[in-house]
Amino acid sequence: MLYELKALIGSPVIATDGETGSVRTFLFDDQSWKVSCLVVDVGGWLKRRDVVLPVAALEQPNWANKTCCARLTRKQLHDSPVLDTEKPVSRQQEIAMREYWGPLACWVNDEIFLSSIPAGAKYPVHTVEDSHLRSTADMLGYEVSATDGAVGILEGFVMDEASWHLGYLDVKSGDWLQNRSVLVPTRWVQSVSWADFRVNLHHTKTGI
Repeated sequence: MLYELKALIGSPVIATDGETGSVRTFLFDDQSWKVSCLVVDVGGWLKRRDVVLPVAALEQPNWANKTCCARLTRKQLHDSPVLDTEKPVSRQQEIAMREYWGPLACWVNDEIFLSSIPAGAKYPVHTVEDSHLRSTADMLGYEVSATDGAVGILEGFVMDEASWHLGYLDVKSGDWLQNRSVLVPTRWVQSVSWADFRVNLHHTKTGI
């Protein structure tokens, strides 16, 4: 089934021993367009604290109730690597996530060995950016451009719940009086210009 990814933003994350946070955003690979991790706010009402949760550690999301159940304890999730979601994911962060989650990490495989997850680990300071692991929240508002001009503004993503693949971009096209939503396949994306806040397609506007 295909679902709008933004339906899960703000959804509670339920650990094996109770609710432990809420979904802030998602991390995906901008080459494969697959979501690899959720960013979960496990902080209190006064201070936000964003940690990374691999999708391999989740049950299938409950889209009707808008909840995400994790196969982890609250402590395991709270001890997860912290992520600065205001910046691209750094190489150091990726290494820290890999070291903490081990086989849970989606870039390894989906075999889950929860008993091997360490607690209370320290993580390195991040400096060097990873150009492929990105936050979906960062891309909202990007201009989507065809080979012959602008198509519209990116407003969301449509995901296959079984594979966590972002198959479509939800693009708002037209002016404020006559706007409409257009679903653009991610396989049509030629490149993403992070500096210019633009998604470049290899199709013409007529083809779209």
